[in-house]
Amino acid sequence: MKKILTAEDDREINRLICEYLSSQGYDTLSALNGLDAVRMVREQEDISLLILDLMLPFQSGDMVLTKIREFTDIPVIVVSAKSDTRSKIDLIRMGADDYLTKPFDLDELLVRVEAVLRRYDAKSAQDEVKLLTCKNLTLDVTAGTVTVCGSVMSLTSKEFSILELMLQSPRKLWSKANLFESVWGESYISDDKTVKVHMSNIRQKLKKLDPDNEYIETVWGMGYRLIT
Repeated sequence: MKKILTAEDDREINRLICEYLSSQGYDTLSALNGLDAVRMVREQEDISLLILDLMLPFQSGDMVLTKIREFTDIPVIVVSAKSDTRSKIDLIRMGADDYLTKPFDLDELLVRVEAVLRRYDAKSAQDEVKLLTCKNLTLDVTAGTVTVCGSVMSLTSKEFSILELMLQSPRKLWSKANLFESVWGESYISDDKTVKVHMSNIRQKLKKLDPDNEYIETVWGMGYRLIT
């Protein structure tokens, strides 16, 4: 269940927002001043979104936004009576994800909440570390590294791309033409030895780090595939 913090000093508005979001399946928290809002975001790591009023006691909403952006990228929807474009632009540049002008309809708030959370979840999914593995080999797509038996394997960019392709489709039989056209982005010349040389280099590096395992099989006359 997504947890949403509403930072709003008007107790009635705060209560209405929390009750409405709770009825829509969200877990809700409330803060009545800026200092509590920053503290709660810092201490409760499972907060998914902050609804932030600008006119807060002790610490204004723009100060809250600045402070929390120092340690978290959770989405923030600013709510304010200010309707001028300049204020909206400034807050978006400070790190707000959306801006809603008071007074607002709770159904509109819900639509904004859902949209912001969808965008954030999609971005988070893209940012997640993607690991591809085979036996004692691990390829980190995000970091661009390969380790074998816990040791880093030094690869050229083309060698890395070849391994990444093969690990993404571990059962596929790759012809030299497939590999060359996918990695180099050019038409394959039948007598070109580029793929063969790169594959030989990859095998030697794998053998050096893991002499007890074979990772790539040559299917004579057809191409290469992983030995899983």
